[in-house]
Amino acid sequence: MQDFYDDRKQRGAFSWREFCKNAGFTSPNFLKLVCMGQSSLSKVKIAPVAKAMGLVGYETEYFTYLVEFGNATKDSIKKEALLKMESIAKEHKIRIVDSDAFQFYESWKYPVIRELAPIMPGAQPRDIAEECKEYVSAEEVRNVLQFLQKAGFLKKDADKIYSQTEKAVIGSKEAFPIAIRAMHKEMGNMALRAIDRYSANERFFTGVTLGVNEEAYQRIVDEISTCCKKVAEIANEYKNINQVYHINFQVFPCTNKIKEDNHD
Repeated sequence: MQDFYDDRKQRGAFSWREFCKNAGFTSPNFLKLVCMGQSSLSKVKIAPVAKAMGLVGYETEYFTYLVEFGNATKDSIKKEALLKMESIAKEHKIRIVDSDAFQFYESWKYPVIRELAPIMPGAQPRDIAEECKEYVSAEEVRNVLQFLQKAGFLKKDADKIYSQTEKAVIGSKEAFPIAIRAMHKEMGNMALRAIDRYSANERFFTGVTLGVNEEAYQRIVDEISTCCKKVAEIANEYKNINQVYHINFQVFPCTNKIKEDNHD
């Protein structure tokens, strides 16, 4: 909770009062006291706090056991909670891309081939290249596979048989802003081509145009972030993967901000 508060505070105006209000507490400093170790979080309040932090699925489950571990007075209960936390962490491993793996975001080829190679055991680079919707040469696939192994995104279990070291990949706060910008442009262009390239039953596009203010915008962004986590969790539930998709979430301004004194 302290990490969440510190992160939100760095990104803009945020207070313990707002955090507590979002979690359904009347006391403006209760969660601060919990973080300071001067109070504890009850079981009935775990879910509202998790929701206020944007946790979903296994993240909420992990947070629940984390609170149980922190509140436990018996070693047996602490041990049980810790084992469950370790199990969840092992099942839902996430790779954070740091600056040394900046290359991962240079092209769509890296994340796509990272997903594609494990579901094509024994495939030659040219076979993988032929299954990609966008053009990539066999030589490029070979180079991408070498990088993914070297950087730790894939591990080689046998000749031409790969598995992922982690289920998900996210960017670190330091490397993410610069590295991901080119990827967004590239994936955006691919999305434009997909409108005419694929039939409606192969792709899904939707959108809405609406008026907002700063508070509404932040709430919408938080909701999309939560949705994105849930989508990744759903995908991770399935083992019989047979195709690679990319999902874009985009929110952008269509007008300038209108000052109140410019209109009645």
